Amino acid sequence: MRSDRIKKGFERAPHRSLLRATGLNDGDFEKPFIGIANSHIDIIPGHYYLQEYGRIAKDEIRKAGGVPFEFNTIGVDDGIAMGHEGMRYSLPSRELIADSIETVMNAHQLDALVCIPNCDKIVPGMLMGALRVNVPTVFVSGGPMKAGHLHDGTPIDLNTAFEAVGKRAQGQLTDAELYEIECQACPSGGSCSGMFTANSMNVLCEAMGVALPGNGTVLALTPEREALVRRAARRAVEIAADERFKLRNLVNRDAIHNAMVVDMAMGGSSNTVLHMLAISREAGAPLSLRDIEEIAGKVAHIAKIAPSLATVHMEDIHRAGGVPAVLREAARRGGIVREDALTVTGETVGERIRDARTADPELIRPLENAYSPVGGLAVLFGNLAAEGAVVKTAGIQPSMRKFTGDAICFDSQDEAIAGIMGGKVKPGHFVVIRYEGPKGGPGMQEMLSPTSLIMGMGLGESVALVTDGRFSGATRGACVGHVSPEAAEGGVIGLVKDGDRITIDVAARALTVDVSDAELARRREGFRPKRRDPGSSWLRRYAHLVTNASNGAVLRSTDL
Repeated sequence: MRSDRIKKGFERAPHRSLLRATGLNDGDFEKPFIGIANSHIDIIPGHYYLQEYGRIAKDEIRKAGGVPFEFNTIGVDDGIAMGHEGMRYSLPSRELIADSIETVMNAHQLDALVCIPNCDKIVPGMLMGALRVNVPTVFVSGGPMKAGHLHDGTPIDLNTAFEAVGKRAQGQLTDAELYEIECQACPSGGSCSGMFTANSMNVLCEAMGVALPGNGTVLALTPEREALVRRAARRAVEIAADERFKLRNLVNRDAIHNAMVVDMAMGGSSNTVLHMLAISREAGAPLSLRDIEEIAGKVAHIAKIAPSLATVHMEDIHRAGGVPAVLREAARRGGIVREDALTVTGETVGERIRDARTADPELIRPLENAYSPVGGLAVLFGNLAAEGAVVKTAGIQPSMRKFTGDAICFDSQDEAIAGIMGGKVKPGHFVVIRYEGPKGGPGMQEMLSPTSLIMGMGLGESVALVTDGRFSGATRGACVGHVSPEAAEGGVIGLVKDGDRITIDVAARALTVDVSDAELARRREGFRPKRRDPGSSWLRRYAHLVTNASNGAVLRSTDL
């Protein structure tokens, strides 16, 4: 076992002495040492109860013949960090989480790993760190939140609350109505109830085979979720000495392909593109944006979930058959699902989905009745995004899939929020928010506040938005993010002026500004990208090392 390096031989007597101080005895030194990476933190609704799941996992590992060692990672709640400087720390936290997994697992030479994440950056951060360690690993998330309901039974979620702010600003909601939404939108623990980034990533873990069936859809704080935690912990002990289940053997090109198939079929968060680019690089099977666009063109969009369809939430998809049913239906388009991919349970993806059935063909539609013959995410290219940009097509109204508007430019999210609230944004505008990319932000803030204001103020079918920042999984509308190159590295988005005509054409996969190459070259003369001092040594280091969104916003190591 890998852990023999810290527990075998006479020269390891001091090591064993320290381990005995934690409660180990002679018999424990013959057992596999299993790490439990727990992202428990009290301030995140999807994480405050994970301490209990950690205790359950430790109990099951002991019963199965292993020795558990639990440790914690940090976590950021994107919803709470949204709309202020705290959001600059969200994406950078992914790197700290990955580093912490690598550090603890390799410093102590543990044999296998159980990861208990739930929300946004925590899932990909754990995946990235676990891929570096490359031991047998099982992921089991904390599970999705139940949908909220208004007094009349209308289902609501966190996105309802964000959009309600715009409606209140327009006088379309009373304070009492806003208060009801505030109190009912998030009714329990769990990752926010729609196909936002957290649930998207937990679904993708299931699709990649690193988690058990149900990981993405079984509700939090239920007996079914607790049973899933127990099975995952036992499985970690079973595979601890089996090299077939080293994480890089599971997260290979086929698994990453299957993840993107499910992402497209379910219209996942645009953040999944950013994270899967980074994860694929850690796995040694790098994706490109053009690879993702190729997959999108072959996968039908068969399941719409909030925010794309406000009345459908993760619990509904679970009842309809969950991820296995989605994969099985997608696989009917021959060859699109890599069915020979191995999963952590020892079965192939094909074997896992063989008996899956769709219990509700309106929730998980057959290919013949798909929402779209192509996927729910799209990659756009053009003179405004030479290296690519990403849009969640699942959340765009048909009338906005091709739209030309006059640019109105803001050099930060805060400026944009003030401008939208102040009435500067009018029908026919194409809002530009720049200097919010990984380097320019720094930290690539999510733009849920401005996009929700646009929707809440009734501008969703007359205003589009483009940014080198990113969006919450709750964002909907004609909102294009991840523009690369970003403004801070001299991208064309930094050269756009108020009044320039910008066009999004989803069918053509194009994002262009109607400015000639000669004029752009003239504007570039003497152009110096703005530099924002974040007032933080960590964020300065991050800005210095981070790549743009088309490269997954990973940190460069070449100049260290």
